[in-house]
Amino acid sequence: MSEQQKIVFIGAGNMAEALVKGLCNAGVPSHSIATTDPRAERLEYFKTTYGVGASSDNAEAATGADTIVLAVKPQHISEVLASLRGVAPDALYVSIAAGIPTARIEKELSGRPRVVRVMPNTPALVGAGVSALCAGAHATTADLERAESLLRAVGATVRVTESQMDAVTAVSGSGPAYVFRVMEAMEQAGVELGLSSEVTRELVLQTFLGASKLAVESGRAPQLLREQVTSKGGTTEAALKVLNERDLVGVFSEALSAAARRARELANGA
Repeated sequence: MSEQQKIVFIGAGNMAEALVKGLCNAGVPSHSIATTDPRAERLEYFKTTYGVGASSDNAEAATGADTIVLAVKPQHISEVLASLRGVAPDALYVSIAAGIPTARIEKELSGRPRVVRVMPNTPALVGAGVSALCAGAHATTADLERAESLLRAVGATVRVTESQMDAVTAVSGSGPAYVFRVMEAMEQAGVELGLSSEVTRELVLQTFLGASKLAVESGRAPQLLREQVTSKGGTTEAALKVLNERDLVGVFSEALSAAARRARELANGA
């Protein structure tokens, strides 16, 4: 992001904090960043911790903004958009409000607002997230690039079409929870095999960290990496045989389909 741009975060929750922290660490001056929130304690926290502007008045904070990040819960989006209507017609709106289509944001802001919709995930809180972005009807390639530069402060980015956002939600938006659930299962199994909970947790956490790092840095497909560690007749093959017999692929396919289906329902107000 340019140091000359004014960036306003509407909502001061965890994801907003991750982005503010990432921008500050990337060298964006705190005086060019502002946050809004109805909670006085969150505003004070942002001012004290990051030195950014803080206000309970959305319209006042957004006046003159170059980029407005909608970091609010979906159920509050209409109220927030009403408070911003006509305030900053030339601003780029970056929405991380889960499940809210760009067309709805455009309609409720009125005019021809430039909107980029984003689906981040919680590892952004430690700078290791991945965010999928799609452009609204009036957003340009330059707008996508600006939004990407914002989100890269907390991890990687990919571009998708809006019709693919429900699938993104199922894969990466909800994805960390699947990983944590597998971690839980491995920890429980390790304890049942006689390891202490402390030792098991360290083994599991470092195994996931190392495997992910190896996959990212090697550039090899997960299938190839799996095959390289699976010796014929060995322990890994014995374990994978059980997972395959229990139809692990089918379970994940069904689970992600359920998540995508629920994302569509939430987008429709269900």
